[in-house]
Amino acid sequence: MNEKEKTPYVVTSKSYTAVAINAASKAGEWIKSRLGTVSELGIKYSPQDLVTEVDKGAEQMIRRLILTHFPHHAILGEEGVEPGPEASARALQEIQDEEYLWIVDPVDGTTNFVHGFPFFSVSIALAHRGEVIVGVIYDPSRDELFVAEKGKGAYVHGNRMGVSGEQELAHSLVAVGFPADPNYTLPINMAAVQALAPQVRNLRAGGSAALHLAYVAAGRLSAYTEIGLKPWDIAAGALLVAESGGTITDTVGTPYDLSVSHIVASNGKIHEALTGVLKEAKATGME
Repeated sequence: MNEKEKTPYVVTSKSYTAVAINAASKAGEWIKSRLGTVSELGIKYSPQDLVTEVDKGAEQMIRRLILTHFPHHAILGEEGVEPGPEASARALQEIQDEEYLWIVDPVDGTTNFVHGFPFFSVSIALAHRGEVIVGVIYDPSRDELFVAEKGKGAYVHGNRMGVSGEQELAHSLVAVGFPADPNYTLPINMAAVQALAPQVRNLRAGGSAALHLAYVAAGRLSAYTEIGLKPWDIAAGALLVAESGGTITDTVGTPYDLSVSHIVASNGKIHEALTGVLKEAKATGME
């Protein structure tokens, strides 16, 4: 037996990335083909929190594609978790000690998808011992694939991404969100909107957390903040932002980890000013 035959085959992170890209792009194309065909709407946590057969079908497709290659990996997917913040936290707690954990949002922006508003995405992340090492977000409407590997940068259309250069809030374009919980998180987000609106160039609310994060990474947004997100909304985009030179923390500035649900993602330069505005407005969700 020669030396080469003795060397064991090692699965590299590139293989994980290839599977994530394949799953996101196949699911995304299928989702796009179903635009305008939704016949049944389900309501999860609130009337604003929608689920369709497309969400469920896309998640099943992604699960199959991942488990074909990595049958012993764990998967945390939005459609496999009961509605509500407590259930999400519990689901993450149960499997966060897994060595390899895939975190999947099959359709991030379901409300947009239902209405035919072309701002939704597939988000797939892989965490190794609790740290995100691969992040892929696919926008089927624009055929844009955002990809990041830990320590290797972030890319769109194969081009390296970098965050924007705004140094002040007054020159910044900031994304916000209107979450599906009208009782607790919506009022806090509205307080953030009211506080930020006079201080920034303008606000945007596209309705897909994953794409907002991808746009921060690509330099199209200066920052994005929202209270009350879930692990699958954030995980892939958090790595994109970090690998593009940006900063992602919770709303009081603590570094991001998988348990964070109140986030600020920015180009880094306006981060402190933005978290300061949220704190002053009591809009961090941490009071």
